[in-house]
Amino acid sequence: MDGSFDDEAEPSVVTIKEYLDEVEERELAADLVLGGDDGKECTYSKGYMKRQAIFSCLTCTPDGNAGVCTACSLSCHDGHEIVELWTKRNFRCDCGNSKFGEFYCKIFAGKVSENIENSYNHNFKGLYCTCGRPYPDPDAEEQVEMIQCCLCEDWFHEEHLGLESSDEIPRDDEGEPLYEDFICNACSEVCFFLKLYPGVIWASGKQPGATVEVSKDKGVLEDMPPVGDASSSLHNSSKTDDAKATISESISGGKDMLQGGNCDNSKDLTQCTSSTNMYVNCLLGINIVAASPVLHGKPMFLSKNWRDTLCKCNNCLEFYNQKRISFLLDKEDSIAEYERMAKQKREEKLQEAEGAEVNFFNKLGHIEKVEILKGIEEMKDGLRTFLESADSSKPITEADVHQFFDDIKKKRRRLQ
Repeated sequence: MDGSFDDEAEPSVVTIKEYLDEVEERELAADLVLGGDDGKECTYSKGYMKRQAIFSCLTCTPDGNAGVCTACSLSCHDGHEIVELWTKRNFRCDCGNSKFGEFYCKIFAGKVSENIENSYNHNFKGLYCTCGRPYPDPDAEEQVEMIQCCLCEDWFHEEHLGLESSDEIPRDDEGEPLYEDFICNACSEVCFFLKLYPGVIWASGKQPGATVEVSKDKGVLEDMPPVGDASSSLHNSSKTDDAKATISESISGGKDMLQGGNCDNSKDLTQCTSSTNMYVNCLLGINIVAASPVLHGKPMFLSKNWRDTLCKCNNCLEFYNQKRISFLLDKEDSIAEYERMAKQKREEKLQEAEGAEVNFFNKLGHIEKVEILKGIEEMKDGLRTFLESADSSKPITEADVHQFFDDIKKKRRRLQ
């Protein structure tokens, strides 16, 4: 022992403004996850919602085969071991159905025995990633953030994405992610067709891993190494040229997806009737349903609004349905849209609350108004006293500020 105290943690210092900003930030984060749900009503009556916050109760369903909405997690499962799952798509609240035995929903009775359209993964057991570890991980020295796949909705550690280096994840100079959606290894095999689209859909501006070769004769996708790969010379050059020609006839590298033939770029992408395409109206010019590529999955990082570029011809729509990924065409499915709507709901609620407060104050009599203004003055005096009584030789810590507001709340309860 050397008697040094350098390792002692110094108390954190926070201003009143920083404290209030922190409260606002936490409330906003909660609203973004809950989608503006105030947690007062079970969402069961709304059916299979496009996206909502879901929780798993390991106390009631340790097998991880059920999920409950926000309201039920608060009212029916208070004090239970709850796993927060963030959001899930196309999900209906299970609380109180047959999976819960004799346990019943306190908010909404008479639910069907099972929601057959619900999907469950190991997240409902509190496990994530290909490593199947919990979050937070009790055995980890440091908790690291995970990335959610927009298809399977599982969460993955960066070191388990299947990348040679985390540097392959598109980030800006400050380390913030440049991508809007992420698709994991397994799901990337389902979404092989995305590799036929131009670089504008990729957060990094280029296609990940192997590209895909298209046979004009059969409309079938085949493996093709990335440009510059030494093995590319082994491929038949004329066949490769045909593949490139077919793709260039169908899609371009910028926002104007269509070029050549009889396509009118001013029209909706679904209205393309290019005579150069084998399959009329298909942006890719191939029969995607008949395609049978042999690909090794590699994670995909998609740019903002990439879903808007997806082809909506009959062949592609049939393929989306077969692979059960039609939700990609639904704008409200994306997390970005979900959070945008949550922010809008939050702003509307704040405006309503502000308006209600003003109306309430205006309806009060003179005596009530004086009492409220008196309370505000007492708050100011209390804060002034708090600051003056503080030891000037010591910083005011975050704990001190929290204690101040707790004392205010206790005093208010006593007066009531």
